[in-house]
Amino acid sequence: MLKYGSPHQLASAPAVVRPSVLRSYRVEVCTPAIGAEITQINLADVPDDPTLVAELRALWLKHRVLFFRDQHITAQAQQRFAAAFGTLEKHPTAPMHPDAPLLLPLYRNLDPNKPNMIEKSSRENIWHSDLTFKEVGPRGAILRCEACPESGGDTLWANMVLAYEMLPERVKVQIEPLYARHSFEHMFAAQLRRERRLELAIEQPSTDHPVVRVHPETGEKLLFVNQAFTTHFSNFYNFDEVRYGQDFAIEANHLMNYLLSQAGVPEYQVRLKWRPGTVAMWDNMLTQHYAVADYGREPRKMLRATLAG
Repeated sequence: MLKYGSPHQLASAPAVVRPSVLRSYRVEVCTPAIGAEITQINLADVPDDPTLVAELRALWLKHRVLFFRDQHITAQAQQRFAAAFGTLEKHPTAPMHPDAPLLLPLYRNLDPNKPNMIEKSSRENIWHSDLTFKEVGPRGAILRCEACPESGGDTLWANMVLAYEMLPERVKVQIEPLYARHSFEHMFAAQLRRERRLELAIEQPSTDHPVVRVHPETGEKLLFVNQAFTTHFSNFYNFDEVRYGQDFAIEANHLMNYLLSQAGVPEYQVRLKWRPGTVAMWDNMLTQHYAVADYGREPRKMLRATLAG
């Protein structure tokens, strides 16, 4: 277990750290690839300490996803904590929390005797980064567990910087100039009637993103395609070896499937077992995540704050 707060231990941490901050929290690395658990901290107090906010931000960038246990705070306190790290944004289509209007309820299998609670019908048991169909997607997210099954319902995160770094050099060269199309319709709109899909195609138009992106704060290259929203390369063509159209089409499909599979490599991942009061804070560019839907009809209540890009 490591104790943070010194600039010698974390180069991007503030140069001056008060003694009270040094004693306020501890950091335990979860896996060599990704994730750290922060203990001895109350998230409701964090926004009042700019030095602590800066240190947590540096840890967030270093470890990609941070976990906090036993944070039995209000929705308003969660929203205030999240706002200390950037501007919060609402989901483009889903209803928000009535008491904290910048928090998105992710509620499953609710009590039928409480009709005032909003239940979300879709599931996220697919590797993805949030809302990449937007021209400027979310910067990150902060998710808090209010209630969860005794077993099941874990969430996994994958380090997409490492996923890029471990690609063969010839693949890195091949994908460097490529762009890929990201579409709202690909997953979210697929279950809707045709007329509504056409409306959403106008309201939420598809977007092209570089396959290899550079993180705006760390400068790291990362792999930026995901199973939920990425549909195809928008500028792939093999001019050297084409005999028929299928030569480039099949090659492009194989390459895309190979890239999409990288998030599923266990060596790039961390897995979190939720408990009430657990909070996860992740970078939406540096990571992808997968919500395991193995808990049947057990209730699961989560609240998510989304940091604008």
